[in-house]
Amino acid sequence: MANSINLSLTDELRTFINNNTGDGTLYATPSEFLRQIIREKKERIEAANLRDAIVEGYQNAIAGQTSPFSGNLKDDMKKFANNNRNKK
Repeated sequence: MANSINLSLTDELRTFINNNTGDGTLYATPSEFLRQIIREKKERIEAANLRDAIVEGYQNAIAGQTSPFSGNLKDDMKKFANNNRNKK
């Protein structure tokens, strides 16, 4: 399922793309280059979200908001969600 998008670029950005695509470069086409840049941005956002979740987990642990692990993560998550609903 191919989707296309049209972009208006400044001369500087177009030159940057041209310099990074074609013969003697890692990317054969501008599309390959731009897809890789978008993938890298997506990975950075996902990594930042993961870091935020880890920090939140540490903060919860420091605040004593922990429960023992039973060996069944799904069950533990359900219990945690139920406990949080009951507290509200």
